[in-house]
Amino acid sequence: MRTFLVIIDESEEATSALRYAARRAVAVGGAVHLLALVPQQNFSAFGAVQATIEAEARDRAEMLAHGVAGNLLAESGIMPTISVKIGQGQKIVSEFLAEHKEVAALVLGAAKGAAPGPLVTHFSAAAGSLPCPLYIIPADYDETTSDHQA
Repeated sequence: MRTFLVIIDESEEATSALRYAARRAVAVGGAVHLLALVPQQNFSAFGAVQATIEAEARDRAEMLAHGVAGNLLAESGIMPTISVKIGQGQKIVSEFLAEHKEVAALVLGAAKGAAPGPLVTHFSAAAGSLPCPLYIIPADYDETTSDHQA
């Protein structure tokens, strides 16, 4: 089964990437895997405080992912798989792709403006060495009003 990996957060570009991945998954009988990233705190003076901050960030990411999953299920009939990982985003995504051979495409949303985002910048530069295709979806892309089809 073709699985589309979408990196999610609360941004407009992540929502566009998710809509795109859901439409592709429906078209090919595939699946969607949502990966929510939680930045690791660089604050280590008080281990218990750091652990609490990371736990709260993980809880927020899980709530976001489950909310997005519910919307995706309602809109497309697809119940995505959800993963929440703590750490540096580029490293986590690279490791995830290496460990999950079922991923048929990495779908990222690009932010408006000159800086598309750190993940888009990193993975577009490394696209030739990725184990799957990379789809970069503009923040305000709406396939229903566009003549473009992928």
